[in-house]
Amino acid sequence: MTSASRWPGDTLEDAELDELYNVQKTVGDERFHELLAEYRSESERAVRGLPGHRGLVYDAVGGERLDVWGPGEPARPRPVFVFLHGGYWRALSRDDSAFMARMLHENGVATVVPDYTLAPAASLEEIVRQVRAAIAWVHGNGRAHGLDPDRIVVGGSSAGGHLTGMLMLDGWQRELGLPRDVVKAALPISGLFDLRPLSRVYVNAWLGLDVPRAAALSPLLLLARRRFPALMTVAEHDGGGFLEQSRRFAALWAGRPEGAEPEAGPGPETEPEAEAEAESAARAESAARTEAGARAEAGADSADTGPLVIPGRNHYDVILDLRDQETALSRALLALVRSTAPATPG
Repeated sequence: MTSASRWPGDTLEDAELDELYNVQKTVGDERFHELLAEYRSESERAVRGLPGHRGLVYDAVGGERLDVWGPGEPARPRPVFVFLHGGYWRALSRDDSAFMARMLHENGVATVVPDYTLAPAASLEEIVRQVRAAIAWVHGNGRAHGLDPDRIVVGGSSAGGHLTGMLMLDGWQRELGLPRDVVKAALPISGLFDLRPLSRVYVNAWLGLDVPRAAALSPLLLLARRRFPALMTVAEHDGGGFLEQSRRFAALWAGRPEGAEPEAGPGPETEPEAEAEAESAARAESAARTEAGARAEAGADSADTGPLVIPGRNHYDVILDLRDQETALSRALLALVRSTAPATPG
């Protein structure tokens, strides 16, 4: 297992780390607040008149709720995109995070947007538990609400990208009685996958992480054995730390050695037994083909295995591209959703 005490960038000064991870500085305070207001107004516009269900309790422990938008019927459920909002784990809500719902509805896809208890009221471990409980709710209760439990795609931005990464791991599904492949595809956007640097920047004022806890919550250090379609995505003008971490996570997911740290191995979240070698290789090949197709749909080089870079966008406005089905980000998401369709016999 990788030593938790040493990590890329651990020799940087605190001010240098802040420059890498304080993405609000990349857009300025005025534009930052404008974009957050746009999340809310565009979400309200997107769901106006849409069929759906508001405020469904998905977690009996924490009492957290989710919204369902654009579902099908129980007899004809729709594939579902579960979107996990950002806000550095302490801001935003499901009310700010449904701006893609109309676009997806018009393309035959339902949207689920869960709340989670914000830090510091909840620890990051508890937040991870909650979003996993949200997936368990969709799988167990989704069909009754017009959601296909066998076609779940997850995605999220910034902190939500990290939470998406935690859903891409192995092991947690068993604890919730879920199939290992409950998540069929993933779209982490501008995410964080190694939280150790955050133990020395301003966000730790509400996260309260030490380095060992940060390592235990880092998808980059908790290798998943099961390979499925996932497309790490960043904005061209994203924060430096987010760009580098997405590059490393994409490399790790693609099996390239530059993604892994020396001595890296399966973390405590992984299943103890590996899939049969032939089946695992076939899964990886199929996932790579799907990812290449999603890149091609987005107008990118299908042979590239690094993060999908969205030109002209910053950390905060990139996700608003999901309002429009013609953007690269939306085309990539729709390609991932299509990949979850059952194979046609013959």
